[in-house]
Amino acid sequence: MTAPTRRPRGSRAFALLAAGALTLTGVLAGCAPGSSAPPASSPPQPSASAVQTDPAQLGQVTLTVWDQEVRGGQAAQMERLNKAFQEKYPNIKLNRVSRSFDDLNTTLRLALSGNEPPDVVEANNGRSSMGAFVKAGQLLPLDAYADAYGWKQRYPESVLRYSRYTADGKVFGEGNLYGLPQVGEVVGIFYNKAKLSKLGLQPPATWADFESALETAKAKGEVPLQFGNLDKWPAVHVFGTVQGRHVPKEQISTLAFGKKGASWTSPENLKAAEQLVSWVDKGYFAKGFNGQDYDASWQAFGKGEGVFLIAGTWLLADLDKALGDDLGFMLPPGATADAPPVATGGTGLPFAVTSKTKNPDAAAAYINFITSADAMKVLTETGNLPVADTSAQSVKEGPQQDVFTAFGTATEKDGLVPYLDYATPTFADTLGAALQDLLAKKATPQEFLEKLEKDYTSFVESNGG
Repeated sequence: MTAPTRRPRGSRAFALLAAGALTLTGVLAGCAPGSSAPPASSPPQPSASAVQTDPAQLGQVTLTVWDQEVRGGQAAQMERLNKAFQEKYPNIKLNRVSRSFDDLNTTLRLALSGNEPPDVVEANNGRSSMGAFVKAGQLLPLDAYADAYGWKQRYPESVLRYSRYTADGKVFGEGNLYGLPQVGEVVGIFYNKAKLSKLGLQPPATWADFESALETAKAKGEVPLQFGNLDKWPAVHVFGTVQGRHVPKEQISTLAFGKKGASWTSPENLKAAEQLVSWVDKGYFAKGFNGQDYDASWQAFGKGEGVFLIAGTWLLADLDKALGDDLGFMLPPGATADAPPVATGGTGLPFAVTSKTKNPDAAAAYINFITSADAMKVLTETGNLPVADTSAQSVKEGPQQDVFTAFGTATEKDGLVPYLDYATPTFADTLGAALQDLLAKKATPQEFLEKLEKDYTSFVESNGG
């Protein structure tokens, strides 16, 4: 969300912002074309035998690549990998446009509907982005390239499913492969070790310990939980973390993938919403949180303002630089110290090939290069969390090791649940707005859940369950 999923994405996701940031590498690509074309029909897939996997044999090519890798460690890995790719394949010129998550989401729809879209794009996994693009025939199925390059051996199906849709865009998690991510993501709890020590506290072993630590921090004049929700989506990650302490992970997955068989108005979801509101009543969040943007909140945490921060691993490089050895990271604790992990996460935004590209082989070769085993080492060296070969990486003791261990534990024990904004094409907006109202006390927990249920059930019924 993604934020946003991954978003953001997360994701993505649900979710990476640097408002207004614009970085251009190589020749500057223009904004979205002014002309637009009707949606294409579902593009045909090439056969694996017809794929050219040697980029040096493709002649002179220019690839326009749109990504959202604008932050320190994220930008660094892209710059290194792009430079290495162009040095190895001087016949392929990269025309890179790097935009913040919000800017990319805003402009990508228009660009893909135009006559000259980018060749490679980073697209949010969710239904409102990748799902809609698939439905409109704007992305190329990559299964033939997955066979030719061995992506199915490199990546487990548990990762690939986050970039799969049926050709009609209706079913998420199944069908054709439309992208490949570079990074893994998990939403957990960053904490300031120095502040915990000053408060006489240890990293919480249980959820009750965590709430007790929030209360202690508040009583001693600290900001218990740094948080900024002006952008609306950050609360999705906080709510998802609370939800995972109350709602069985199977129900969360059913809801998040927009499938029939669960309900937002369940007693367990009500308990989660009520607990989140109780944090507002107790003053656990940073003052004025609903009017503070995401970047300002995590940057404040990096400056020592706040004991805890619920956020995704995409912030590791920047927070490690700011806090160094004082930074810690952990999975959200359960009811008991040995409870199985449950945490929002999955993959960063996958790189996809647009269906109108004139150079699909070059585009796929580029994606293969930036997701290779060597690329995973570059991601590690620049403070990112590689989604593949994670356990094979050598990392220093400290925050980076904390993150790698947390992600490894969550994946090994099947503890990752999808970003909630995946649920329906409109759910990111619905959930973000509803959470802001809930946190502002403009809606009760029950009213909040009823809004979510309406969007969810309407989509599930219209989508065939």
